Amino acid sequence: MDKMAITPKGLKLLLIGLIVMIAGFILMMGGGSTDPQVFNYDMFDFRRLVAAPLVIIAGIVIEVVAIMSGKEKKK
Repeated sequence: MDKMAITPKGLKLLLIGLIVMIAGFILMMGGGSTDPQVFNYDMFDFRRLVAAPLVIIAGIVIEVVAIMSGKEKKK
């Protein structure tokens, strides 16, 4: 029972992926309007439409790599 299902390297990758995904969601925040009668074009900028989803997808890819990477087998 001394063997873990995930290696320390995989655990670090999981945490890095989580941090990257949180950063993507932080990039997506904002752009709202306090007055509902005024349309705010800031919610359609590059950061929210392109950069933030790409950062979130990168975090998901890091998570998948962390989960799928197995232990190195010693000979």
